[in-house]
Amino acid sequence: MSNKESTSRTLFVALAVSLVASVFVAGSAVALKPVQIENRLLDKQRSILAIAGIGGDKLSSREVKDLFNSRIKARVVDLNTGEYNDSLDPVTFDPLKAAKDPKTSAALKGSEDLALIKRREQFTTVYMVEQNGQLESLILPIRGYGLWSTLHGFLAVKPDLNTVVGLGFYQHAETPGLGGEVDNPKWKAQWPGKTLFDDSGKPVIKIVKGGVDPASPDAGHQIDGLAGATLTSNGVDRLMQFWLGEQGFGPYLAKLRQQGA
Repeated sequence: MSNKESTSRTLFVALAVSLVASVFVAGSAVALKPVQIENRLLDKQRSILAIAGIGGDKLSSREVKDLFNSRIKARVVDLNTGEYNDSLDPVTFDPLKAAKDPKTSAALKGSEDLALIKRREQFTTVYMVEQNGQLESLILPIRGYGLWSTLHGFLAVKPDLNTVVGLGFYQHAETPGLGGEVDNPKWKAQWPGKTLFDDSGKPVIKIVKGGVDPASPDAGHQIDGLAGATLTSNGVDRLMQFWLGEQGFGPYLAKLRQQGA
């Protein structure tokens, strides 16, 4: 066999192996996609239950699903009007995907973009924790840029739409031990009981550098800043101002107050 034939055969075998491997990888990705989607949904449900204070890490997948389905009601909200949009399925609707589409989102410029997210979706999904038909808490999705990443999380508030039940982030890439301390249970434990708005409805919740003075009249709506992570703390502060304001859930919360929640 000539060197030319040997080289050609080697290249043919290599290409054949590469083709088979590519088909296998592509097939595996397609087969695994439903599993990945299911796992992401499960993680989100687990986060929502934990922030609402009615779930824990030890719950099995089936327990998470059953508890979520029995206690949580999801609805899609038009952020521009504050009205519910029941034509969109809250289970399948993806607000983050909608935020990337110019047809279903709006560009944010300058002072509008406090959370540094660039675009804000017109519709998003909110979650109501109910017991015996009574609202126990309302859970709002929030996000905004910290130091290295966009922090994605949920804010849970009581039926008064002002008192915090809990806050947590389920996805971010902040520095462990610094900005990553947003996951620290001690820091998250500061949030329950804090108030978000003043009597006029203006957002007043604030991340305070150096720590909250318990004797301050403003202590009821202040949270300790993260030590050594000023930019992440500022990011959390900005995203809270954004989502509680007119560009975020302001119109929706105002509508709920008018209706008595």
